[in-house]
Amino acid sequence: MVALGLFLEWRLTNPNNDAMWLWGMSVVCEIWFAFSWLLDQLPKLCPINRSTDLNVLKEKFETPSPNNPTGKSDLPGIDVFVSTADPEKEPPLVTANTILSILAADYPVEKLACYISDDGGALLTFEAMAEAASFANIWVPFCRKHNIEPRNPETYFNLKRDPYKDKVRADFVKDRRRLKREYDEFKVRINGLPDSIRRRSDAYHAREEIKAMKLQRQNRHDDEPVEIVKIPKATWMADGTHWPGTWLSSTAEHSKGDHAGIIQVMLKPPSDEPLQGADDDTKLIDLTDVDIRLPLLVYVSREKRPGYDHNKKAGAMNALVRASAIMSNGPFILNLDCDHYIYNSQAMREGMCFMMDRGGDRICYVQFPQRFEGIDPNDRYANHNTVFFDVNMRALDGLQGPVYVGTGCLFRRIALYGFDPPRSKDRHPGCCSCCFVQRRKHISIANASEENRALRMGESDDEEMNLSLLPKRFGNSNFLIDSIPVAEFQGRPLADHPAVKNGRPPGALTIPRELLDASTVAEAIGVISCWYEDKTEWGERVGWIYGSVTEDVVTGYRMHNRGWKSVYCVTKRDAFRGTAPINLTDRLHQVLRWATGSVEIFFSRNNALLASPKMKILQRIAYLNVGIYPFTSIFLIVYCFLPALSLFSGQFIVQTLNVTFLVYLLVISLTLCMLAVLEIKWSGIELEEWWRNEQFWLIGGTSAHLAAVLQGLLKVVAGIEISFTLTSKSAGDDLDDEFADLYLVKWTSLMIPPITIMMTNLIAIAVGFSRTIYSTLPQWSRLIGGVFFSFWVLAHLYPFAKGLMGRRGRTPTIVFVWSGLIAITISLLWVAIDPPSGSTEIGGSFQFP
Repeated sequence: MVALGLFLEWRLTNPNNDAMWLWGMSVVCEIWFAFSWLLDQLPKLCPINRSTDLNVLKEKFETPSPNNPTGKSDLPGIDVFVSTADPEKEPPLVTANTILSILAADYPVEKLACYISDDGGALLTFEAMAEAASFANIWVPFCRKHNIEPRNPETYFNLKRDPYKDKVRADFVKDRRRLKREYDEFKVRINGLPDSIRRRSDAYHAREEIKAMKLQRQNRHDDEPVEIVKIPKATWMADGTHWPGTWLSSTAEHSKGDHAGIIQVMLKPPSDEPLQGADDDTKLIDLTDVDIRLPLLVYVSREKRPGYDHNKKAGAMNALVRASAIMSNGPFILNLDCDHYIYNSQAMREGMCFMMDRGGDRICYVQFPQRFEGIDPNDRYANHNTVFFDVNMRALDGLQGPVYVGTGCLFRRIALYGFDPPRSKDRHPGCCSCCFVQRRKHISIANASEENRALRMGESDDEEMNLSLLPKRFGNSNFLIDSIPVAEFQGRPLADHPAVKNGRPPGALTIPRELLDASTVAEAIGVISCWYEDKTEWGERVGWIYGSVTEDVVTGYRMHNRGWKSVYCVTKRDAFRGTAPINLTDRLHQVLRWATGSVEIFFSRNNALLASPKMKILQRIAYLNVGIYPFTSIFLIVYCFLPALSLFSGQFIVQTLNVTFLVYLLVISLTLCMLAVLEIKWSGIELEEWWRNEQFWLIGGTSAHLAAVLQGLLKVVAGIEISFTLTSKSAGDDLDDEFADLYLVKWTSLMIPPITIMMTNLIAIAVGFSRTIYSTLPQWSRLIGGVFFSFWVLAHLYPFAKGLMGRRGRTPTIVFVWSGLIAITISLLWVAIDPPSGSTEIGGSFQFP
């Protein structure tokens, strides 16, 4: 920081009088870069690494004790949410594998519930989930019997390592072969569902047409003309009834934005006691002494009607929150995308270690890092995002906690409901507080025990919350309102130590939960209706927050703003794994969506400058950086053109390349390198990963981030809404090449700025060489300075240029030949139009023969 300050002071006091315009632009950009760098570095002052001990968790919650003589699990329930919207872009087989990994997770079966949100209301997704539920009857017991990892069948059966390693049971080989055969048949059924549904619907439609024609003939008089019978082409379920969701041929009340709400219990709630399998020759595998129970599985498609703002993914998540509160009411919620499966079957236990720890009742969510599969070995476009997940997020863990990134997050239900954390009045960090330990202010509140003040919202800290106000916030469902204090109580840590405040007695969660009945499901259907949120606080304070394409960041920000803390849980074995777009165009569009959401945050009331005193200052700076970073693209694009402008004009950003400038440049470069090495060492990432991140920072900054700033300004100033398409989770067309998508070139206007920067700098280098070589008084220092910075820009854009060329070896040599000829021709023309001083001919004293 000292070197940076001295350098900027020197730059301001030593202008380039020969090119003030060049000097001015460069200084403005450098000041912004210094400000942006500070915003990025300050939250990294307190990095920490956490670890868990699953043995302690088991000892406290699943070991016989005086309060729990049977040793039955005393862990709280978890509701897992999986969201999908379009079976064409999010293949049902991928979603089915995610569901199977959840159902097979190592967590008490009776405490686990899985909800699949199908926001497209597609029969294809519904029937795929039904197939997954059926296959789970053999897959889940197989995983428990042989301790399988990972418990996603597609990943497991495609493992590169030896599947028989560390397997001691004699029947493992036989069981695995049988399961592999069953899974192959399962895949065939899933992949054949689109044709099966279409053929079935066509057959039923033909039958209905024949019936209608017969009925017409029976009712028609002899002298009446025959009219063509028109029947809407419906989509039919296997039981011979109309599908209430979206039809293949969209019609009124059966389209993506207009269909009824659907809730289907695919797997019923399990019994409270273990159900052991038996040695039965009719079974596929021997399940003797294996618990064959399956968790609750529910398919949910919320109601959609024209004229309502359904608020995209955030609205779908809030519908799941309400439906799950009525059906299972797990005090904790795990949120996963349809392509993010559980890679570590004990991941939920790892997260619960933090939630059930002393003081864990103040943790709103536990965020796990995102890990990706299917990325090219070189990670050309920094898809792994290791710098963000292993550096920035770990650093935030030392403050108030990491930001919420949309998936792989274990929430406390009460925090999602918008309540303040327990003992929120015990601490007043203040606007100027930091991450350092502060003196606690002890406030005595009369006539209100901590247990009675567990549910607080806003200014209601000094008294027990008036439950009569809850319908105005949560809607008019009594089932939902009654579930709130139950979820709060069940989410408390054990009161097994005097230091634990707001705890629950041991053994309180060993009692069986209530069974589902028709009235409960009917109530759940009511709370997913499109009108339920009217005149409530859903999306404003309660649940996922509306109004941004990055609803995840805003939702986490609101929780931190109320004083909650979050935790970053990095497990030895990856908790979850998913897919990421490896195609350049898809990657740029993904970054565009993130950056546009950041711009929206900056221009909204969620700007960190407006944060409450409950948010620590360094946490506030981190959120401020989230909203500001896209604006760096404006200065970055200008700075990327400066080397070319220097070479075109024969000037440089400084008067001369003197010793002072070079020393400052060297010191700052060495300092940045040392900081990078320090981050690499404590985070454990590779140098190549850090460099790939730097490259894509410039690629994204000169393309998607600039577009995001323009789109954000259009939305704020002109009110023009921004629509985004789903990132495709399906693979490329070339089945023989795992990375076929990497070489696919799909044109987008986002590519124009980087291409322009590359071409301009390449031409400028040629012009600069021509000008200097043919000049009577060559200015080699200016040439070297301009060429050095041009190469700096081009080195960062190299992955982008490589992506434009498609598959290796497919770019014709003539393209490179013509590119070189065009660059040379433009260079000579430039010198001819603007010859070096003191010469009236091309090349000075040199003449063409």
